[in-house]
Amino acid sequence: MHPTGGVAANETEWDPWQSIPERYNLGEALTGGNVRGGRGDKPALLWENAEGAKRSVTYGELDRLSTNLARSLQHVGLQPGDRVFLRLPNLPEFYVAALAVAKAGGIFIPSSTQFRAPEVEYRLRDSGAFAAIVTTDLLAAVEEVADRCPDLKRVIVIPYPETDLRVPAYENFHELCREDFAPQHSAGEWKPVDTHSSDPAFLAYTSGTTGDPKGVVHRHRYPLSYDSLIRYWHDYRERDIVACPSELGWLLPVASTFLYALRSGVTIVLYDAMARRFDPAVWFGLFDRYRITNFTAPPTVYRMMMAAAADEAAEEFDLSRWRHAASAGEPLPADTFHAIRRTFGVTPLDGIGMSECMVYCFNRIDRPVHPGSCGRPGPGTVIELLDEDLQPVPPGAEGILCVRRDSHPGMMKEYWRKPELTAEIFRGEWYVSGDVVRTDDEGNFWFRGRADDVIKASGYRISPFEVESCLCCHPAVLEAAAVECPDATRGMVVKAFVVLRAGIEANDPLATEIREFVRNRIAPYKCPRELEFIEALPKTTSGKTRRRLLREQERRAADFEEGPLVGTAADPVVAGPTS
Repeated sequence: MHPTGGVAANETEWDPWQSIPERYNLGEALTGGNVRGGRGDKPALLWENAEGAKRSVTYGELDRLSTNLARSLQHVGLQPGDRVFLRLPNLPEFYVAALAVAKAGGIFIPSSTQFRAPEVEYRLRDSGAFAAIVTTDLLAAVEEVADRCPDLKRVIVIPYPETDLRVPAYENFHELCREDFAPQHSAGEWKPVDTHSSDPAFLAYTSGTTGDPKGVVHRHRYPLSYDSLIRYWHDYRERDIVACPSELGWLLPVASTFLYALRSGVTIVLYDAMARRFDPAVWFGLFDRYRITNFTAPPTVYRMMMAAAADEAAEEFDLSRWRHAASAGEPLPADTFHAIRRTFGVTPLDGIGMSECMVYCFNRIDRPVHPGSCGRPGPGTVIELLDEDLQPVPPGAEGILCVRRDSHPGMMKEYWRKPELTAEIFRGEWYVSGDVVRTDDEGNFWFRGRADDVIKASGYRISPFEVESCLCCHPAVLEAAAVECPDATRGMVVKAFVVLRAGIEANDPLATEIREFVRNRIAPYKCPRELEFIEALPKTTSGKTRRRLLREQERRAADFEEGPLVGTAADPVVAGPTS
């Protein structure tokens, strides 16, 4: 089904379009397909939370529960194309809900549990969500904004973490998962909606440098589109036990330990930290108990794990089954790469991508890895480095990474209800990523930065505009700029430069007050970890803030060595366990 029949000149062994059928429903394929493949009794999910609760869900149970819920959603009014907002922590119910919405022909919307009420309201209103599925501990933000969301017709509640809690004002998720809730069709008679493989399946909201978050529309064929990534980057094998510590509101775990994992028929370890910070010791315990083989995380997580591994208490945990590591969300510097190999005996494979097109360039298990490099284009993916006029840059020069849109079936369809922004990122035949990279003589890609001002911190993409807008709501703030700042553990963190209104004195208590003000209004991961008062922001002649100068200032101040980050010459390393 490839529209042109072309593939990348250096990757002729794989055409990603060959596996894309015309009709495909990801909800049915990822559950019913596994049952038909003989995995009905195999654990799909091994779940724990921070309070010690545990559950196991088989592929057969996942199929049955999601089918029952899909029927019930249709019974209460869900129509094909309707959107369903998921405000859920890392629970098996997230999988059931997303798969059910897809089976019913709807569009599911993952969201972070960290979002405050204004962020929830924006996504509900922008998407025109028909329903929201939410746990009781996260219900308050939805209740606060529901009256201002005219399209929201249903609020479905999961009693959690108090599982016996009754919420009579709303529909109970578990009741909707019963086979007898929608009696007009028996489960045996009911069929999932016959979707086209190019029909929308989910929205992943992402931030840019200006304006509001954008809903990235992905299609039902999404899991099929990344078979080469599953094989060469994740290296999933049917007996593997896979995990990602990030919450399911973000695309990395939605892809890696949901869609790709179910596509591969593996078992997923799912952990709900219950709003607690990432704890390496907890994860060492999970590795030990469940014999995790494949792990996907941002470099920040690996650095925290390495720091904890130096503690004598870490020696009691058995990580010997861990054989594969994937890294994404932020650059993987060469020194971190080597440290992971020394500490854990696995070779981390870095990859680069965006919400619009997940990991289009990556290091592979079957090729030498150049530490600090983000690898090469995935099989079948056509990538060029172009300048701002979409002209090729000279060999070795920096350019904007652009993906030919018809070469990758996993490319987003569009930004939800934002045709003008869709036109900006799709220019002719190219998807313009905004990532600035260079290539070496062997064709490896080396990340240099962003053409825009998007902040990549601790694995998150953060809009400086959103942070600055919140800062400027404080009565003492005249104007502000947010940039990424080097950090030894997290790689990069958010730093704010603040200009105060006339007559207001800069001091530490005020800085703390402003940071708390912001923390109460936007998700914690977006909040500045550092704040500096300055007399004036650097501006262009047209009055635009020159964030680049502030970023460069921070790099110099930290004596930050760019070489490992962007990838200088280094001896290649063979992927795989080091022992």
